Amino acid sequence: MTKVGFSTEDFNTFTIEGLEPRMEAIRSSIQPKFQLIGEELRLYVESLLNQDMHLHIAQHARRTTNPPKDTWLAIAANKRGYKKHPHFQVGLFDDHLFVWLAYIYELPGKQDIAKLFLENEHDMKETVPDSYMVSLDHTKKQAEPFQTLDLTASLERFRDVKKAEWLVGRHFSASDPLVQDGEALMTELKHTVQTLVPLYKLSYTALQ
Repeated sequence: MTKVGFSTEDFNTFTIEGLEPRMEAIRSSIQPKFQLIGEELRLYVESLLNQDMHLHIAQHARRTTNPPKDTWLAIAANKRGYKKHPHFQVGLFDDHLFVWLAYIYELPGKQDIAKLFLENEHDMKETVPDSYMVSLDHTKKQAEPFQTLDLTASLERFRDVKKAEWLVGRHFSASDPLVQDGEALMTELKHTVQTLVPLYKLSYTALQ
């Protein structure tokens, strides 16, 4: 299978002015790469979980004025959508690539997941490497290293605040040669997903 990475031009997509010109660049340059990367990653996640998984590529269809600041693919157990389900994401901002296990605000039962995570904080700390990042809002670039994160406070906020989110994974700088090397990038994406699968499985026990 062809391995693809992301070029400087891909990251520069997010400096293009105007909704349609930026979306055209996303559709023509980034989404075909998402299709290739996402399909290989989907099959890998299926093999780890022994269940059907589905690839979704963000279309930004609701946008009418503001061009997207980032774009992504998602892999979820649901065929129709991913936002209401725990899912894996790979995407780009203008200055970095991210790979997340994502729990975003549309997710029903997120209070139950947060409660379960709070009960299993020790195991989470054993599972997630210190160098991984946590985001509390998928729409923003900001993320904090897991090593310095107040895990309890972040999970309590995720539980108690309706719009709160919790995403864990990795950032790769746009200038990192790895993001342009398709084979090396895929290796790291798979490694990241494999590391986070125990959390994914744990979260699903709260939804059953």
